[in-house]
Amino acid sequence: MPQYNTKFDLNLEDMDLIETALRTTAKVADDVSVDPRALHDLLGRLHNQKTFFRPSKGVYVSG
Repeated sequence: MPQYNTKFDLNLEDMDLIETALRTTAKVADDVSVDPRALHDLLGRLHNQKTFFRPSKGVYVSG
């Protein structure tokens, strides 16, 4: 039996495209037979896998 691929080589643009497509699908979920809760859950899991960086030296100013 084949196994699932657990390693993906996606760059930031790929992730942004996937997130945009999921958000667009969630907006029109009434027209499509897709569970909006499942889409929201998937977007959350993608967000939780991101690594956010901040400078190790100096004062961090966001925005």
